[in-house]
Parts: sequence; C-alpha cells; structure tokens
Amino acid sequence: MPQGERPGSDGEHLVQQRLGTTERADRFYRDQVLDHLNARMQEFVGRQEMFFLSTADRHGECDATFRAGPPGFVQVLDARTLAYPEYRGNGVMASIGNISENPRLGILMVDFTRDRIGLHVNGRARVVMDEEMRAGHPGLPVDPVPGRRAQLWVMVEVEEAYIHCAKHIPHLQKVPPQQRGARAWGTDDFKRKGGDFFDAAAEAGDRAPFRRPERKNEHLRGGLHEDTPGEAPAAHGTGQEDGPVPGNGHGSALDGTAIPGPPSRIAETGPSSSARAADAPGRDDFVGELNAEFLDRVERVLARAQPRRPAEDEPEFRGWFGRRDV
Repeated sequence: MPQGERPGSDGEHLVQQRLGTTERADRFYRDQVLDHLNARMQEFVGRQEMFFLSTADRHGECDATFRAGPPGFVQVLDARTLAYPEYRGNGVMASIGNISENPRLGILMVDFTRDRIGLHVNGRARVVMDEEMRAGHPGLPVDPVPGRRAQLWVMVEVEEAYIHCAKHIPHLQKVPPQQRGARAWGTDDFKRKGGDFFDAAAEAGDRAPFRRPERKNEHLRGGLHEDTPGEAPAAHGTGQEDGPVPGNGHGSALDGTAIPGPPSRIAETGPSSSARAADAPGRDDFVGELNAEFLDRVERVLARAQPRRPAEDEPEFRGWFGRRDV
C-alpha cells in the first residue's frame, strides 16, 4: 500500500515495520478503514445507547470518558458527520474544554448485547449550541426527559471509521428496567450520582493539595505547542481574537453566527507568531533532538519484542471474527 494512502500514525507504521505486521496492517487498512460511515455503520450508530470518548488538550494530555442516552442519541447527519448531545453533568466540562483547544477526538461504540462488535470513529469536532443545532437540523428530536435535553452538541467530521473486532468483547445482558430502576438523568443528588464511592472526599482532609506534573515537552514530535521554544502560549479570556479558525472547536454555528468559546489566538503587535517561530534559533535542532530521542526509545523497546505468527495467517483462519459474513 503506498505510504500516502495508509491510514494511521507514523508511530504505528514504525511499530508494524519492526514487528513484521505491515502486511497484516495493510490488509486491515484496505478492507476495513473508511473515511466515512457506510450504510451498516450508520445503522449501527443509530441504535447505540452509549459510547466511550477520548479527547486531549493542547498539551496532548488525554481524557477518556463515557456518554450515554436513549437509542439514537448519537445523530448521523450524513455519511461524514455525526453529532451527539452534551447533557447536564458535574460542570467540569473536561471534554468540551479539550475540544476547544484541540478538535481531535476518538469515539468507540461497543455493542455488548446483540452483535458483540465495536465501531471506532476518529475525526475533528466542533461545539454547537442547541439552538443553532436545531436551526440547521429542525428534525432533531426533543427528548421528553428533562435531564436528557441537550445544552450543547458536538459535531464530528468523520476522518476514520473502522471495526473493533469481537474476540475480546464480553457478551452482556441488559437488566430489565423494573429490576434496575430509573436512571437519574441530570440529577444533582449526591447519593444517586454514586456518592463518595472511592472515598476521595472522605480522605480530602488528609492528603496534600493536587499538583499538576511539570511538563517537559516529552510529548512533542515536531508539532507547534505552547511550550515549544519560539512559540508563545495561547492565552484565554482576554476578549481579543482574530476570528474563528476552522476546526478549532469554535468555528461558526450552522446559521453562520459565531459560537461562544475562548479565543483561538491573541492579537499581537510586532512580528507574527509564525515569523517568530521561523526566526527562533535552534527550534529545528530542538525538535530534531526530540524526534531522535523518541525513535531511539521505540527501537530499544521493540528490540525486546519477538514477532510471532498471528492467527490471521494460519490456513484454517475463517475471518476476522470467526464469521464468514464479516
């Protein structure tokens, strides 16, 4: 498969090459990875009641979370666009905050009860207020449950969509509603939200204040980040901005009005940020050293790994999931 047509990251391609799995990976890329949602994927999305969500902030620090709703709460707007509602939660807004800084996200939907299969969706997101969303899509349902009424929507431009295989997915059964009781959508009741299940609040008086680990650029692989020499950090809350930037998590609403959100860049006097980055002495050397260090670490780890013959290459193999129709 030509390099320019291969999905995935440089890192995964390097690992494939070292472990001898490039041919298998290319087969998966060719057969299973799409840049849109086909008909079966759209049907699958339309009946899911939950998914797992991953986002990262501008530093690359990650957050994984869970979203749930009635079947169809994730809306398929077209083959390349999804939208899901943000319900009232604990007020932290971790995922929305990450998207406002870094529009990349990953979604994993898993059907544990019927098909025992999963679907990955990776793409770019932007946040849209509920009223703007409904202006552009008047057919969106209005949920009768107050705690399930969207405050915001996240629209996702699909860049990759592919299967998650069944072999390690447990087969679960849903508990009948009369046995589990009604879910407390949108509640602020401490006990109904789970209380202090992990004793974190009970131990609060005995522990030291939370301290964020110091950032030392170890995540960088050549991108422009706020803590890279030569590029000033983006500040928020000054009220100054150059206007919406496509794909930054703000952009424009469906009717063309600006979506509320922190400014994407700060108006500055003097040389532009790009000019400063280009003129910054030693920046290329700095990034090159980071890349070399990263690759050296990867090679040392992979040198200890021994390639093994995968089950998929055995002559008796009957498909990715043991089913001829997949």
